[in-house]
Amino acid sequence: MKKVIFALGLFVCSAYFTQAQQLTGAGATFPYPIYDKWFKEYSAAHPGVQINYQPIGSGGGIRQFTEGLVDFGASDGPMSDAQMAASKIKLIHIPTVLGAVVPVFNVPGVNDLRFSGDVIADIYLGKITNWNDARIAKDNPGVKLPDQKIIVVHRSDGSGTSYIFTDYLSKVSKAWAEGPGKNTSPSWPVGVGGKGNPGVAGLVRQLPGSIGYVELIYALQNHISYGAVRNAAGNWEKASIAGVTAAAASVKDMPDDFRVSITNAPGADAYPISSFTWLLIPLQSKDPAKGKVLMDLLSWIVKSGESEVSALSYAPLPQNVVDKELKAIYALK
Repeated sequence: MKKVIFALGLFVCSAYFTQAQQLTGAGATFPYPIYDKWFKEYSAAHPGVQINYQPIGSGGGIRQFTEGLVDFGASDGPMSDAQMAASKIKLIHIPTVLGAVVPVFNVPGVNDLRFSGDVIADIYLGKITNWNDARIAKDNPGVKLPDQKIIVVHRSDGSGTSYIFTDYLSKVSKAWAEGPGKNTSPSWPVGVGGKGNPGVAGLVRQLPGSIGYVELIYALQNHISYGAVRNAAGNWEKASIAGVTAAAASVKDMPDDFRVSITNAPGADAYPISSFTWLLIPLQSKDPAKGKVLMDLLSWIVKSGESEVSALSYAPLPQNVVDKELKAIYALK
């Protein structure tokens, strides 16, 4: 009898470890707070499944995924056609959540500011260098702006947050579009760099007179002031779930590859620096067992995880995107 029990125990253990899977991923810091929550919850509900995600920035995530070093990548900036063609892995972008990039600032004595897109662009181009500049003052009547040099903070790593930010600047500033342009790693004319959203947030907190850009949750968690931005309709909008949702509503027909920009979206209530963020998923997994777990994880995120995003100041995917996305997930091999 003992031999039977022992043999049965070996069989169960063998089956358990055969089914156990470890998925590795890397990329964007923009959605890291919600990804960290999701991956821990999914692993807890699926014994034997471990998900190791490294928030190294979208540029690093794209590089590691396309070289086949991780099971999935993550980016806030959709890959270009050239990047897609050069990738060793044939892939699809799967949107997971929507978020906002906000201009954060540390100006002594000032807690609330408004920023026009062209003003933000010229600050980052080095054309506006002082907080009491006439153009900043014009957008902020009644605010006592100090005679203080502006310290520009940007990302030092390849970043989807930078892509979203510079995609927006390219739409509202001809000088930016013809200069640095939109990129995960633009050639910054001025400023100091911080690694990841946490690095930029940390520098802005430490440096009086500074301005930076981070995903909304990082401003809230670090208690940093962030400004309202003038949208395409001419209204001042402070980042919110409702404003991001309004921006997403501008996409009437989501493309089959899910690569789309919603910065500077039309609509009276749209927050102008909004974006989807994506997981980079292989169209055909080399490891069937891992592929099965990855498909199940994706469907769990879309069906269950979306209900949790608002608590972390992200906006959930629109239903039309959810419906289309599930079809794409179930078509993976």
